[in-house]
Amino acid sequence: MKAIALKIDVDTLRGTREGVPQLQSLLLKYQAGATFLFSLGPDHTGRAIKRVFRKGFLGKVQRTSVLEHYGLKTLLYGTLLPGPDIGIQAAGAMQAVEAAGFETGIHTWDHVAWQDHVAQATDEWTERQMSLAESRFKDIFGHPARVHGAAGWQMNNAAFRHLDHAGMTWASDTRGTGPFIPVIAGQPCRCPQLPTTLPTLDELIGLEGLTPSNVAAHLLGLTEHPPAQGHVFTLHAELEGMRLLPVLDALLSGWLEQGYRLVSLGDLGGTLEPASLPRCPVVMGSIPGRSGALALQGDPLPDSQPSTQ
Repeated sequence: MKAIALKIDVDTLRGTREGVPQLQSLLLKYQAGATFLFSLGPDHTGRAIKRVFRKGFLGKVQRTSVLEHYGLKTLLYGTLLPGPDIGIQAAGAMQAVEAAGFETGIHTWDHVAWQDHVAQATDEWTERQMSLAESRFKDIFGHPARVHGAAGWQMNNAAFRHLDHAGMTWASDTRGTGPFIPVIAGQPCRCPQLPTTLPTLDELIGLEGLTPSNVAAHLLGLTEHPPAQGHVFTLHAELEGMRLLPVLDALLSGWLEQGYRLVSLGDLGGTLEPASLPRCPVVMGSIPGRSGALALQGDPLPDSQPSTQ
């Protein structure tokens, strides 16, 4: 399938209120499908300042103009300003996305808490965070979520197991090369992973001479030759939905010219047969342009077939 699934991570209240409607309008212009993954609880973006001690974080902040993209008020939420409840204050913007025909799913409950703590969290903490998000999603949309995409590509074993128990149809919590069945602690999961296969704009801009004016051409060069099972491109409501909207416009136009269909994660996943997907472990590792360790697709296990149960 020559397709690119557009996965939209929505991290903040501002991104939900301002970035999401602009993305919705642009996608409708191109008749493009997409999956919007929402942060559903408190916006504690300001607490991410603790990452200043993480290797590579300051460089990324300088390259991607965090203050310009997120705004001062958002960067104070959870520190000098109380963190607003996104799901309560921006439910209408979320519902409008689904009403317009786009797929919706869960990104997280508390974005900063998940990204900074889940790797070392207890099973109980993980279950509570995911259950809070699932309950809020159902309150807003009137039905359970069927798609999950973890904040910061951060997961642990309990989180992968929870996806199965929650009945998720597809998930995109990892970085990798193509769809796979995750094998966690030696056991295959039921919920397939559709990993992000392309670099994100904030990973590219500021490196190797890439700027907002030429990064679209660079990405289009990476997609000249399509993989057999399609690409997944992750974008952010706070970036591509706002100051980088013209870059996304150029990308969507270019991908259509290259002959791609622009689809949701569900559309891409619906073309796959889970029983035919490789079984792969999930490993923690780094990727260029992003600080910290992420959940990565490991090498396929030999002579293994996914469970069909």
